[in-house]
Amino acid sequence: MGECRLDHSTNDVLNKLAEQTPFLPQALTGQLNGLLAEPLSQETLNELFHLLKKYDLATPEERSRREEKMAMLAAQQGQK
Repeated sequence: MGECRLDHSTNDVLNKLAEQTPFLPQALTGQLNGLLAEPLSQETLNELFHLLKKYDLATPEERSRREEKMAMLAAQQGQK
């Protein structure tokens, strides 16, 4: 994924999550909704947005890689 210089708001990420929800594992969607209920750093918001961006068009291997990263973000935030 290329580097993006735009900062994405929580609302941007929530909208992208809603758009990709039909393609994501249900458990991961729940984790991400919980994560987005917390205050997040701009870095985390941007990373999450780009993991969700075009998720539906990704190969199965790429989806799996992105799912792992999203789950790690949710787990890291939950430990704080």
